[in-house]
Amino acid sequence: MAVNYSVKEEADGHPSGGVGVPGGGAVGGGGGGAVKTRKPDNTAFKQQRLPAWQPILTAGTVLPAFFIIGLIFIPIGIGIFVTSNNIREYEIDYTGTEPSSPCNKCLNVSWDSTTPCTCTINFTLEHSFESNVFMYYGLSNFYQNHRRYVKSRDDSQLNGDNSSLLNPSKECEPYRINEDKPIAPCGAIANSMFNDTLELYRIDNDTRIPITLIKKGIAWWTDKNVKFRNPTGDGNNLTALFQGTTKPVNWPKPVYMLDSEPDNNGFINEDFIVWMRTAALPTFRKLYRLIERKNNLQPTLQAGKYSLDIAYNYPVHSFDGRKRMILSTISWMGGKNPFLGIAYITVGSICFFLGVVLLIIHHKYGNRNTSADIPN
Repeated sequence: MAVNYSVKEEADGHPSGGVGVPGGGAVGGGGGGAVKTRKPDNTAFKQQRLPAWQPILTAGTVLPAFFIIGLIFIPIGIGIFVTSNNIREYEIDYTGTEPSSPCNKCLNVSWDSTTPCTCTINFTLEHSFESNVFMYYGLSNFYQNHRRYVKSRDDSQLNGDNSSLLNPSKECEPYRINEDKPIAPCGAIANSMFNDTLELYRIDNDTRIPITLIKKGIAWWTDKNVKFRNPTGDGNNLTALFQGTTKPVNWPKPVYMLDSEPDNNGFINEDFIVWMRTAALPTFRKLYRLIERKNNLQPTLQAGKYSLDIAYNYPVHSFDGRKRMILSTISWMGGKNPFLGIAYITVGSICFFLGVVLLIIHHKYGNRNTSADIPN
């Protein structure tokens, strides 16, 4: 129920005649200047007399609202929760901190390591992955949301601006210049790019069958086609276009050697683009590869034995970080995330419970005479 009211305009209240002045005549009225006043104009807006709408909360409006919210939110939450639980997901931690881990020998690898360290982890999938499978790499205790880290990039340089290529932004310091040459790409984000290599194999009768991992289509379309572009010049030779620049300090090779395919090399390399989209939390995952389903008769990944070959290049032990490989399917709501369903169920249950409690209170005390006379 609501009340709609409007206050009638009131008279200004100023006397129509003059104001008496001791020892003299009158000011105002017929002659003399007008009296200055700080009183607001006599309008509905300035005198706060505009029409207003104000809800009146009664049992007839509050109780149905609680019950309706509860009856809508609970089924939605159950549906989202069940959908999330139907998503297949398998995770492997290959940090190597445990002595029994196959990757323990690579734990102390550093950016300056010249010899690559490799390790293999065998695992078993108990259930088949029916639809397309997404392979992620995950990092923990890595704060990509640090203010100086987030700002340490040059978007003009990444967009292919030739002047910014040779004269990067000062936001990139201390990863702006190296050996008297501008760094391309500059900044702390690019310098710390994830560079482990993951390869997946299915084991069938002691035979390792490689799983095809697709490296294209993992970046956002707007990032690939709008935000990131290679420098422009007379030709398409990236080595010549990046002449006069040097690689980031922690990179083993320059940006124009990230991939052999021209449409996935340089600043438009999709692994690089995915890394440059910083995460909001210290524990995160980023898309690494796609595994497409070949036909509808067989699952994408059959239940059985698999092995993961890892080129262990990315050091995390120095900051107590952890590394993971995740295999996951998706649904219409994205990846596996039970929080949204639990939140809907919780809010709906609370509203329904409050509706029941308020209904009991209204039934028990609502008919009392609240206008009883107060004794003298």
